[in-house]
Amino acid sequence: MAKIAKRKAAARAAFEGKANLALEEALTLVKANATAKFDETVEIAMNLGVDPRHADQMVRGVVTLPNGTGKDVRVAVFARGPKADEARAAGADIVGAEDLMESIQAGNINFDRCIATPDMMPLVGRLGKILGPRNLMPNPKVGTVTMDVAGAVGNAKGGEVQFKAEKAGVVHAGVGKASFDTEKLAQNIRAFVDAVNRAKPSGAKGTYLKKVSISSTMGPGVSLDLSSAAQG
Repeated sequence: MAKIAKRKAAARAAFEGKANLALEEALTLVKANATAKFDETVEIAMNLGVDPRHADQMVRGVVTLPNGTGKDVRVAVFARGPKADEARAAGADIVGAEDLMESIQAGNINFDRCIATPDMMPLVGRLGKILGPRNLMPNPKVGTVTMDVAGAVGNAKGGEVQFKAEKAGVVHAGVGKASFDTEKLAQNIRAFVDAVNRAKPSGAKGTYLKKVSISSTMGPGVSLDLSSAAQG
């Protein structure tokens, strides 16, 4: 515990007085202080000028990061017959129907993305209270309710990231690993920021993008200069 406390204190000291940095400078700082014994995830938090409690201010979408996430994404698919076979062939980790529903109801949620064919949604709908709060509920707006299950599985495993504004108007996501090159992380972050900007809802008033910060899993956060986080 003493070593962990010492590492955290050193990281806080390194970040002292640092704010509104250019993206590449911020990434250099974050990567240098990602000293845990595992490959930490680089995370982004975006504070938006929206109130997601209003339907016309909800921010939701999906983006494929150009350099992937570095994470092994486990995918569950609700499908029957040929579509179930298609999902398995595409690399889905879990495929089922009633059996999968019962497994989830029993508390077995060992997947990161849930996909369903449209005919499965009456069944999946029963899991709304379980999957919804975990942002795992299939949704046609982000391509997870589809007949193209092979394409959806491939996208999920190939670097696709879903995002959704939380109650306080914050969008949070992992955008790569600390072991990634700075350039690759910067490309991923700019793609993510661009996707959130393009998802600006009709009801958003005033300043939409208020603050963007990045951090590693175990490290402090640092705010970015907003112009440097935009696509060039």
